[in-house]
Amino acid sequence: MAHHSSAKKRIRQTERRTEVNRARVSRIRTFVKKVELLIAGGDKAQAAEALRAAEPELMRGAQAGVLHKNTAARKISRLAARIKSL
Repeated sequence: MAHHSSAKKRIRQTERRTEVNRARVSRIRTFVKKVELLIAGGDKAQAAEALRAAEPELMRGAQAGVLHKNTAARKISRLAARIKSL
């Protein structure tokens, strides 16, 4: 257990950041899952619409640091390719 006030503060900050980051990652997963379900359903128009909603979420996650920039770009690219092939 931390004894210094700065270490205690760092623990509090880490807990808050972890909570925010978990929420961000969860939100991103939800958006991606919606796109994947629509792709599996074969609905090209709705899947494209869902991807348009998911893309800013993924990039926001990359900007916030919960995802690597290239990971977000790769996910968007692969989802777009799967929609295009429908």
